[in-house]
Amino acid sequence: MDKPLKTPPPYPIASVDHALRAATILQMEGGATVSQMAERLGVARSTAHRVLAMLVHRDFAVHGEDRVYRAGPVLELAAHSQSLVSRLRAASLPHLQRVVGLLDETTNLIVRTGDTARFIASVECRQALRVGSREGMVFPAHRTTAGLILLADLSDAELEEVYAPERYRDRPADRPDLDRLRTELRRLRRNGFAVNKERSERGLVAVGVPVRDEAGTALAGLSVSMPSVRYDPGTLRSLVAALDAAARALERDLAGQR
Repeated sequence: MDKPLKTPPPYPIASVDHALRAATILQMEGGATVSQMAERLGVARSTAHRVLAMLVHRDFAVHGEDRVYRAGPVLELAAHSQSLVSRLRAASLPHLQRVVGLLDETTNLIVRTGDTARFIASVECRQALRVGSREGMVFPAHRTTAGLILLADLSDAELEEVYAPERYRDRPADRPDLDRLRTELRRLRRNGFAVNKERSERGLVAVGVPVRDEAGTALAGLSVSMPSVRYDPGTLRSLVAALDAAARALERDLAGQR
């Protein structure tokens, strides 16, 4: 039986419709200029430009130096595995809350998509001076604790693909030094954890460990973030132990869901 035609909502919001259609075009068709998007949406160039600018602001799109807009980290994440992300977030929250209760520092769960790391869950601590929630934010993977953890799970060939020069043709300054990155990732693999001292943000220190599936593949990174003035290197072992315990408990919960 054919599906009935969809009835438009009684009070349609044109700007929302334009944004949703534009995001779909970028995700399904690869990219578009302002003029091309204006033609596809049937709107003025100025309207198309405002729609695309908002998509860039919310990480649904990226704007290259060639003036072409392409799907951004949010759309890439959705295409990658939204159901897995939803499961990870729901399962992680009780464990994040327990880590916050134990350490009284903000705790996060992060996944990687390409060369970006996205915070999918964040629980703030109770201290007045604290790292705020990063939930929904996207950062370069090589500049975050959990991003480094997830990059360390890749083979050399996979790392080369993630940071292939042609992907950075429009933004060469964003491409990390791969030799230096490989050295760092080898050290991280040996240690089993990562420490980020003001690498992503000034005044912030983060420590993280991987969350793995039953096959041993890193699915996400579990991290704790704190103001650098409160970080004591002497507590690193206890921080890692608390995170490891939470990661193993989360892994058991995820395995039980199967």
